[in-house]
Amino acid sequence: MRANKKLDKYRNIGIMAHIDAGKTTVTERVLFYTGVSHKIGEVHEGEAVMDWMEQEQERGITITSAATTCFWKDHQINIIDTPGHVDFTIEVERSLRVLDGTVGVFCGVGGVQPQSETVWRQADRYKVPRLAFVNKMDRIGANYFNVVSEIEDKLHGAPLAMQIPIGESENFNGIIDVLTKKLATFSEDDKGATITWSDVPDEFKQRTDEAHEAIIERACDFNDALAEKYLDGDEISIDEVKTALRKGVLEQKVTPTFCGTAFKNKGVQLLLDAVVDYMPSPLDVPPVEGLNPKTEAVEIREAKSTEPLSALAFKIMVDPFVGTLTFVRVYSGKIEAGSYVYNASKGKKERVSRILQMHSNKREDVKSISAGDIAALVGVKEVGTGDTLCDVANPILLETIDTPEPVANVSIEPKGKGDYEKMTFSLRKLAQEDPSFTFTFDEETGQTVISGMGELHLEVIVERLRREHKVEATVGKPQVAYKETIRKSVEAEGKFVRQSGGRGQYGHVWLRLMPLERSSGFEFENKTVGGSIPREFVPGAEKGVRESLVSGILAGYPVVDIRAELYDGSFHDVDSSEIAFKVAASMAFRSGMAQADPVLLEPIMQVEVTTPEENMGDVMGDLNSRRGRILGMDSRKGIQVITAEVPLAEMFGYASALRSVSQGRANYSMQFGEYREVPSATQELIVGKKQG
Repeated sequence: MRANKKLDKYRNIGIMAHIDAGKTTVTERVLFYTGVSHKIGEVHEGEAVMDWMEQEQERGITITSAATTCFWKDHQINIIDTPGHVDFTIEVERSLRVLDGTVGVFCGVGGVQPQSETVWRQADRYKVPRLAFVNKMDRIGANYFNVVSEIEDKLHGAPLAMQIPIGESENFNGIIDVLTKKLATFSEDDKGATITWSDVPDEFKQRTDEAHEAIIERACDFNDALAEKYLDGDEISIDEVKTALRKGVLEQKVTPTFCGTAFKNKGVQLLLDAVVDYMPSPLDVPPVEGLNPKTEAVEIREAKSTEPLSALAFKIMVDPFVGTLTFVRVYSGKIEAGSYVYNASKGKKERVSRILQMHSNKREDVKSISAGDIAALVGVKEVGTGDTLCDVANPILLETIDTPEPVANVSIEPKGKGDYEKMTFSLRKLAQEDPSFTFTFDEETGQTVISGMGELHLEVIVERLRREHKVEATVGKPQVAYKETIRKSVEAEGKFVRQSGGRGQYGHVWLRLMPLERSSGFEFENKTVGGSIPREFVPGAEKGVRESLVSGILAGYPVVDIRAELYDGSFHDVDSSEIAFKVAASMAFRSGMAQADPVLLEPIMQVEVTTPEENMGDVMGDLNSRRGRILGMDSRKGIQVITAEVPLAEMFGYASALRSVSQGRANYSMQFGEYREVPSATQELIVGKKQG
């Protein structure tokens, strides 16, 4: 860590993409060229530095985002490698939340794929400036300009082609830098570290001139003085163009787009140059805003180490050697090893025993970190994902990180009789690391139920239990996280009267139940008038309703999207109590729900299948048999892309079914869409199974 750090020389960036677009390979090359790693690790050889969990190396996918620091051309770059698989969306969300800029990696053949759309929208939501890198240009069918137009059409990403590739597929051998009008070729002898610059070949000169003109015209959009110079025919320098484009990137109005093949060591250094040229420093992004927990006033913190501390914990990792690592992004002020910080989210003081600068799973102790830094803290025990760490004297609460609701469940039991406590302890640790994973104990069946974002997510959790926590477990079949709701408004009475010698119990309520729009949750309102129910008993009635929401009347699933109004009732001067009203409200709720046309809701997934044309009929037939609704088809060079909505209940085991109908050539991705009513015939089956 350099003592007199200059924040304008900092870049906090993420690398985001669809699964298999090659972003981990891109990160590996970045580490190689910046001198962090002396040997290039390959994902397909299971040696990637950033994928340090055993499973990541076996599956060839990135599960957790690892934070790494490296240096390039006098700039410090903190990189977060995020997963592309939709089951790990929360990892992408929480990384984007703390980044200043991001590089979207696209496959030169696949182009804009479904998960790249998801992460792009997430980046839009958090207003993250971005660059694009079209990877895998050495693959057959790779087409840089096709991908550029897809970024325009599908993502409305305002791409700007900064380069022109020379040669196709295995003959891809150079990249024209349009701004300098020079051709870069990469030495095979030192894995592309040596770049040779030469003049643009004659056959590419006209195309380069046109692309150069397009870049200058686009730059003029962001700088009026530059536009005047251009119109007057004056000479415009490359630095002036870069400065104007950088402004456009910061305003998210343009996405400079580059190309290369990380696997064949071509183009990654030029991408690093672009990160330095166009990505924001912590000084370029707006100061962070938060609420003062005491006054609820909005406060602003500038990115300065002299300001009071504000930092966001964006990831928790349990490390076998150090204990719990809490990854934080410091927005203002500084944190010193051995000092105390205040957790504004939980209202607790915590001591930071050590601070680690991370290089993937290697680490270096540092004495302090300040505004702009991303590092891991050791010793803070009760900090969760999305918690704000700040100065005790100047508390601030930053916007937290949204966690999606789990949609898939599976029951799990330890194989060893004595392993129950160990399993519970391990699951608690995993849930602390991953907020989109939860677990509960089912009183009726005596089973532990784990819940997550999909089949793969739960498979990975079980595998981590086995490998990292040494707990062997028996796993049940995946189950869907159904919910229950009502379709019509009703009024219902609940009366609880008990006389058994001494003081009795008396509670009497009238509830009005009404359906709400999807994803509205639950609302409760006291509409009693004239003291029909004294004010002190209303919280008891509300509690009774809330506790009834946990288990609906159809099949015992949680009840959602419902409004309950307490509008009448009666009480007894002596016998009424909060508990009596709690029981009465619970009775009224259950009786009302039975009359209100109750219905089951199921998670509907957005599915995208990429299949060769000859297998398309079989794939569509299979989707239809799974209650799927085909939304659209798109053809790309002999490949058909089918988008559909399919209930999650029908998607378990889909990976192997798809492999068999397409001889292993098709693949798919899915993400949660929304909850929708279950068809009545299916509902009868589910309810029958539950009651049977």
